[in-house]
Amino acid sequence: VTGGNKGIGFGIAKAFAEQGANVGIMCRNETSGAEAAKKLSDMYGVKACFYKLDVTDMDNCKNAAASFVNDFGSIDILVNNAGVAVAGELLDMDEDLTDWFHCINVDLNGAMRMCYVVGKYMRDAGKGGKVINITSNSGSIINKPLTFPPYHAAKAALNHLTRDLAVEWGKYGINVNAIAPGYTNTDLMNNMPEKEKELTIAKMPSGRFGETSELGAVAVFLASEASNMITGVIVTADGGYSLAV
Repeated sequence: VTGGNKGIGFGIAKAFAEQGANVGIMCRNETSGAEAAKKLSDMYGVKACFYKLDVTDMDNCKNAAASFVNDFGSIDILVNNAGVAVAGELLDMDEDLTDWFHCINVDLNGAMRMCYVVGKYMRDAGKGGKVINITSNSGSIINKPLTFPPYHAAKAALNHLTRDLAVEWGKYGINVNAIAPGYTNTDLMNNMPEKEKELTIAKMPSGRFGETSELGAVAVFLASEASNMITGVIVTADGGYSLAV
């Protein structure tokens, strides 16, 4: 699970561990990554390891995947969760478009790099596999009045990459799907001003933000044999927000 040290990523890693799966936590922060892995191991008695990963570095992606295979023997499930959100209007960005390219490089290219590296392991092992990309409802709607042009573009592209790889990799027995969360109770959302939070919740048919455990349950389903005939699907899990705005 990339970006598995906190938020949605940790919620997914935790859901896997609850089901008895061994888990690799991959992220840049060594302290929180190691703590997350230890917590899962202590709580559920599974093997959980931390791997330092910067998804913008192809060599780092290769090394992290190789270390995981050395420790666990194979990679059965990949969850691409690592990402950044960049707010602000396009015309307000600097001329080098630094924020734009950083967001695209992490959110889209980072997932692509891990798909490239791990997809080869899955193909060569000949046992199939499950790839789950964490996108966003922002890949299909514009969260007005907030504007996130690079984030919207990256998540929309990742949705379509998911569909493309589902077609390409079907012959290898590899299922590729995505989860598109909406507003979810994480540390980031907890910092949202209360008034803005109330206005957002008022637009949601569910009447509340989602929980990371609920997204974890979706990921467990997509990683299980119950989803073997599901591939190339974007599961929107936003409490109906994208239907109502």
